[in-house]
Amino acid sequence: MRCLVGLGNPGSAYAATRHNVGFQVVDALAARHGIDVAKRRHQALLGRGRIGEVEVLLVKPQTFMNDSGLAVRRVLEYYRLEPCHLLVVCDDINLDLGQLRLRRAGSPGGQKGLRSIGQHLGRTDFVRLRIGVGRLETGRDATGFVLSPFRASEREAADDALQQAADAVECALREGLEAAMGRYNS
Repeated sequence: MRCLVGLGNPGSAYAATRHNVGFQVVDALAARHGIDVAKRRHQALLGRGRIGEVEVLLVKPQTFMNDSGLAVRRVLEYYRLEPCHLLVVCDDINLDLGQLRLRRAGSPGGQKGLRSIGQHLGRTDFVRLRIGVGRLETGRDATGFVLSPFRASEREAADDALQQAADAVECALREGLEAAMGRYNS
């Protein structure tokens, strides 16, 4: 089983923000594959199903972004999964809007949800898919930026990026990580 985690903040006030693109990709995958992500357990919303031939657990932590690792650790422990079974989808303010970056492992690069997961797991060798939500403008507050919605002029590119990210996850499951990295990393 693969554990696909979308990072975001719980609650309707955050639903359409840049910080919640991870949740939105999980929602897109759930809709495409008929998986209900509504079971509350381990401080997360969970949905179990299949994407192609692969059994998956879709996860939306219900902690806030900075504490995502708590929910992820609990889910992995309960289902007896290792970090090598984990794929985390999150926002990245260091990538241009719509740019995707799929990696086998790495540093959190300022993404506090990834940092929390690394701290709670005690390792950073898990797959992550970063989605560019637009680069932070000089002098702008990072928190205010990621907690803001996309501007109308950005919406089409953001929606395309979310669908491309869902495609990249499906490709990684179907054809392997190297194929997905070659096709979707921009």
